[in-house]
Amino acid sequence: MNARSLLPARRPVPGVFVALALTLAIGGTVVMIDGGQLFNQPTTVSLLHVAAGLGLVAVGQTLVILGGSLDLSVAYVISLSTLVAAETMNGSDGALLPAIGLALTVSAGVGLLNGLLVTKLRINAFIATLGVGLLLKGYLDSGYDGPSGTTAPALVQSLGYQRVGPIPLSFLLLVAVTGAAWFALSRTRFGHHLVAVGGDPEVARLSGVRNDRVLVTAHVLCALCAGLAGIYLASRLGSGAPRVGTEGLYDLESIAAVVIGGTALAGGRGGVIGTVGGVLLLASIDAIFNQLEVDAFFKQVIRGAIIIAAVAIYARRAMRKAAS
Repeated sequence: MNARSLLPARRPVPGVFVALALTLAIGGTVVMIDGGQLFNQPTTVSLLHVAAGLGLVAVGQTLVILGGSLDLSVAYVISLSTLVAAETMNGSDGALLPAIGLALTVSAGVGLLNGLLVTKLRINAFIATLGVGLLLKGYLDSGYDGPSGTTAPALVQSLGYQRVGPIPLSFLLLVAVTGAAWFALSRTRFGHHLVAVGGDPEVARLSGVRNDRVLVTAHVLCALCAGLAGIYLASRLGSGAPRVGTEGLYDLESIAAVVIGGTALAGGRGGVIGTVGGVLLLASIDAIFNQLEVDAFFKQVIRGAIIIAAVAIYARRAMRKAAS
């Protein structure tokens, strides 16, 4: 049996886009009744900026979750990459490309470490990536008290704030990364092998799939996506920020977006298009609550309820399919 045809990548669940449309329609109406306006250019630009940062991380998180793994170190990778990029640039446009290259290399190194811990030492992905994250946290906490370095003006003006109409350049970067990930999952051997490993590792192994290589690659790609998100955040902040990843809850938020988008936490089912829908849904809820000036605690309660409901719905569907 050819593993390429073993478990084809499934199309994302369209329900997240229905939920997104309903959220925007109801939220827009409530904001209008409250005297505000949701569908204007400033709000749209802000929403897409939020979606760009979270979306880059979530696309990478989708890859490891599809393979039956997980990455809890992404928030610290984001913070580290902002510092590497900003300190290397030190305000110089001439150091822009070397800084980006170095930040991505460091991020890939962290992803490689995660992948090797999970595959070679057989450490549970939750424990392995959490441990790596804590190692990075220790370095960041001991080495930095606050922002460090200066982002090159060219990066700030382009990735940080440049737009094509109402669409930020950063969101177009997210679209490009999503397109590349979709192509890899649906049109390449790696993508089909990744889904096969997430669906049933033993069957994938017996079919000739090199499970370890596939999972290590997925972890490296996930870390690279987190590194890209860090470079983007550095362009917005103008410097490196040692706690921007954890303060933004990018580890938990990215997993939430993946689950809301229809990817199974057990692996083997889902896709990046659904993940982007989950990212846009979370960003839209933030935009609506900001317009309504909703209490931060209540905002988190609503987000938690949405995540629990999404997991419950997909769990029930899985149980029905298993019963049939």
